[in-house]
Amino acid sequence: MTDYWNHNTHYHGIVLRGMPRGCGEALDVGCGDGLLVRRMAPRAAHVTGIDRSPDMILKAKTLSAGIGNVDFVESGLLEYDLPEDHYDFVCSVAAIHHMDFAKGLSAMRDAVAPGGTLVVISLANNKGARDWAYAVAGVPAHHFHRLRNRRRAGSPDAPVADPDMTWREVREEALRLLPGAVFQKHLLWRYSIVWRKPR
Repeated sequence: MTDYWNHNTHYHGIVLRGMPRGCGEALDVGCGDGLLVRRMAPRAAHVTGIDRSPDMILKAKTLSAGIGNVDFVESGLLEYDLPEDHYDFVCSVAAIHHMDFAKGLSAMRDAVAPGGTLVVISLANNKGARDWAYAVAGVPAHHFHRLRNRRRAGSPDAPVADPDMTWREVREEALRLLPGAVFQKHLLWRYSIVWRKPR
């Protein structure tokens, strides 16, 4: 299955809307099987996907064969020497909680070219009644979208990890590292961070 739906792909639209017009170089951190890279390819001159899982990179290359403006790198983000101020667009979906949050977000921030955009989507831990109430509110939305997309439901079998940080901790650290960023909590147990780097 090359196109599928789950809680992560549900928010690909936020990523794609964040891509600037006339995007040159784009980077997807934690690209998995490359689904988002393939969706980004028509909107950018070139898209790179990076993932530390050799199985995911192999699958991404196989599924993306014939798409001439994409490539994939097998590496963890913090182990890879990213060029600074280089990418017009950097994104990451459900990957940053697999690494040190501050180091990962800083690495992606530094790779964005002036005027470029960074979009991060991931998950966090509930702490307190308000978090748990919001989590419960997501259950009907989950069932609605699962039924709506039942023929497309799927997963790339990527490595999984539980998040260490709470929603509040993520928001505070994101706004500290990315002044002016927009943090938003979403019903299907994900958050988004959208930030444009000053020129």
